[in-house]
Amino acid sequence: MSLATPPDADALRRALNDNYTEPEGPARNARAERLFAEIEQLCDTALVIDGLGHLMQVYNYSSEADKMFVPFARLLRMWDERPDDFDGQQAHSLFWMFKWVSSGMIDQPHIPLASIEKWQAEMEHRYRLAGHSERAVRQGEMRIARHLGDTERAQRAYDAWQAADRDGKSDCHACELRAQGSWQAHRGDEEGALATWRPVLDGEFTCAHEPHAVLAASLLPLLRLGRTEEARAHHLRGYRMVRSKESMRSAVAQHVEFCALTGNEARGLEILAERPSYFTDTGEPSSLLGYLQVTALLTDRLTSLGHGRQSLPGPGGRTWTARELAAHARTEALAIAARFDLRNGNSHVGEKCVERMDRAPLVDRLPLGVRTARHVAARREASAAAPSVESAADAGLSGLLAEARRLSDAQHPDATAAWAAAARAAGQGEAELGNLARAEIDEHRGMDHSTPPAEAFELFTSAAGLYESAGEPGRAASALARAAYCIGLDGRLDEALAAVQEPCDRSLALYAEGRATARQTGRALLCRVRILNDLIRGMQVREAMEAAVTSLEEAVDMLLAFAEPERAEPGVGVVIGEALGYLGDITAFRGNAAGAAELYARAADSYIEAGRPWYAVEPETQLASVSRHLGDLETAERASRAALEHAAHFPGASGRCRLHLQLVETLADAGKFDEAAEHALDAAHWADEAGEATGNGAYARHRLGGFLLQLGRVDEAAAVLESVLPDLTAEDHGDGMIVQTLWWLGDCCTALDEPREAAEHWLKAADIARRWPEQRDHAMLANLAGQALFRAQLTTEAELAYRRAGDLWRDLGDVHALVRTLRVRAWIAVRDGQTGVQAARDLMTAAATECESAEAACEDADAAARLRAELADTYRQTGDLIASSFDGEPGDDDADGSARAAYEEAVGHVLRAVAAFEEAGDRFTDLRTGAQLMAAWIYASLSDAPASQALARSVLATYASSSPESNETATSRCDEARAVLAQLSE
Repeated sequence: MSLATPPDADALRRALNDNYTEPEGPARNARAERLFAEIEQLCDTALVIDGLGHLMQVYNYSSEADKMFVPFARLLRMWDERPDDFDGQQAHSLFWMFKWVSSGMIDQPHIPLASIEKWQAEMEHRYRLAGHSERAVRQGEMRIARHLGDTERAQRAYDAWQAADRDGKSDCHACELRAQGSWQAHRGDEEGALATWRPVLDGEFTCAHEPHAVLAASLLPLLRLGRTEEARAHHLRGYRMVRSKESMRSAVAQHVEFCALTGNEARGLEILAERPSYFTDTGEPSSLLGYLQVTALLTDRLTSLGHGRQSLPGPGGRTWTARELAAHARTEALAIAARFDLRNGNSHVGEKCVERMDRAPLVDRLPLGVRTARHVAARREASAAAPSVESAADAGLSGLLAEARRLSDAQHPDATAAWAAAARAAGQGEAELGNLARAEIDEHRGMDHSTPPAEAFELFTSAAGLYESAGEPGRAASALARAAYCIGLDGRLDEALAAVQEPCDRSLALYAEGRATARQTGRALLCRVRILNDLIRGMQVREAMEAAVTSLEEAVDMLLAFAEPERAEPGVGVVIGEALGYLGDITAFRGNAAGAAELYARAADSYIEAGRPWYAVEPETQLASVSRHLGDLETAERASRAALEHAAHFPGASGRCRLHLQLVETLADAGKFDEAAEHALDAAHWADEAGEATGNGAYARHRLGGFLLQLGRVDEAAAVLESVLPDLTAEDHGDGMIVQTLWWLGDCCTALDEPREAAEHWLKAADIARRWPEQRDHAMLANLAGQALFRAQLTTEAELAYRRAGDLWRDLGDVHALVRTLRVRAWIAVRDGQTGVQAARDLMTAAATECESAEAACEDADAAARLRAELADTYRQTGDLIASSFDGEPGDDDADGSARAAYEEAVGHVLRAVAAFEEAGDRFTDLRTGAQLMAAWIYASLSDAPASQALARSVLATYASSSPESNETATSRCDEARAVLAQLSE
């Protein structure tokens, strides 16, 4: 704001008020200082007092709290010299700010302890003389004693604080409850602390900095009590509140600490990076100390996880490694703590400092649901072998071979890793391997998914030769079939199909001779089925696909005919399960979804009966998908849960993410949003672990945010949706997902009373939706943006948004929506700085015309009645607008009769509304009686008692037979009608 020269007192007062609403920080402080310099030029004592009070306010709520002592000293001197210069509010503010100064001095290690105690005594003396309660005095004393580590004195002060009466100088309820709960948590009563904080957390008591601080303070108590879900929610809700408030560095530090102690190091780093100035702002050393402590905690944690060389933002605008920043933060924190201890004459602050920096994690990993720019993985052992393999290593190579064979016989997912461990042991020269062991090692190396197809072909071929040498012809034939399958994996499917025939024929012959097992032969036949299946995937022509599917079906039938009689052998049960899965795919291809579901269920059962449940994951996943398509949500949910259970220990992070997402969709369809949110959270976590944060992770967070919003957990939803938005692109996720995320964010911001932010999200969504062929979403988003801008007092922007929405509603033929935009624009027109009353009248007339034209063309009686009611509401609002456009009412001061004329015109419109509502029918009775009461009040203002009484009595007669318990509107209308009659009788 630019001020006139010389400055004007009223303009300066407005500037002070405007500056108070600006964001906390140096810019606001600097402007306050410039304003005070101009104030001093006027020699206006009252304005100087206000200016000094404003300086106190902005300094106290900033990183420059050390600056508030000078203006306070001046204010106190002015009070001592001329107390009559202070009005009631200024005197109240002076004594209120005494609390900030007396106990706030404890945060400044350069202020001697004797001075702090002197000011505390001064506050006590002045409060007593002024007749104030000692409640605030004892609260300040408790804070000083707690800082010093004097628990006995702090408890005495706490008890005296609680015993003293509340008065106008007591902290607000929210701040008092925060301090009370903090002391309880400090004394170890964390359950009690959370109970004390509950009214603040539930929104019963709030202020400018609450529940912000309580949410931060509750994090560690909740974690220590095992209430991790609440802790997660409080972090998401709380950090979003404090991140823009410069004065809440201590609360931000608590959120960083929470991240460091829950396996969310990446999230903690992002928080540190958001405010580099927090590392260097020295105006409040106590909160700087806390920030440095948690920085050391977090970066030490990163170093212990093997990320000590990771580059991080930090103080001085330079890049640090985690190890460097950990050492720097620890050194600086200890130095500040030492200054406090030197001032205090003990070691309490230093001991607490070390204790906080060295805290151990409270939870290994607590998924938050929000996206982080970088992922910090926990340190993992180099070996991926199962625990049983690690145990077998103690017995040497022979033990490793025995364990690997055991796992292979069980077809366990860890078998490949077990053979790799045996191969490493053999490579270290422990013993010479025989042909059988060498064959087994080569075969399992070829089975490793990370092995390229060409290399796998060589390994299987080598294994076949070694098996022959070891006298295992059945295993040799199976290995050759695997080698043929690798040819197909290399893209040569026809060649693979030709190559697999010989080992299949040979395996069947060996089985007939008793020289191959059913499992070995079944595996060979299964390789042919796999090649045929892969052949279909590359086809584009339907006729060719149908022929190939027929060939695949014949191969599957042949395999099942061979395997079913041998089902008792567990290894054969796995072959049958895979074959049934392919048969399910064939049945689905032919359009028989129910039949496919039955086959997938049989496939899963076959794996489970064979004692190999980990193989059941794929058919269970397919069963869930088909069942959901069929609308059988019960089966879909059961299959999805079974897949998750059977996959619990084996699939990678990416697989777990997809399994959770599948269950998310089924639960959402069933309306189980609470549990759907839990699985979406798990999906997001596993996507991060798999490096898929911008893919499946983004979708999981998108769904999670929507569920949280639907469940009323708006703060959490906003945090999650804001974190996912930067990852969404039209190319990867589609415009629809971006629009829906922005739409939900707008809903969140509306619920959180952030209309400007809501409008921004909805306008961004509208700009995307404007390119869509169907424009209803575009119209709705423009309408929502108009509402939000109107609530944010951005009337010019609201007018533009409503105009845009109205044009769209007209094109879509939605008369009701169009009429409502015209009426809102009329109300906007009468706001300050807008087009005025006549423009508003014109818009109301346009709205009425739209209703009349649509009703005249309407052939449906029900639709016509609704249009008549819309016209009636337009008349009612027109009357309301005309009457409210005058500041006063008709009376003695209405010299030119303009107010009376306006009220008479207004009541005419409202009576037209009453008639039109009546014509629309009985279902609009409540709207009609509302219009009747409006007309009754206007008649009362016009001193026309008979007309007013008649309308009020008509309303009472309308609801004479209504039961108050069953019709709240009737009760409200009758109460208002009686109020009209009572006022007239007076």
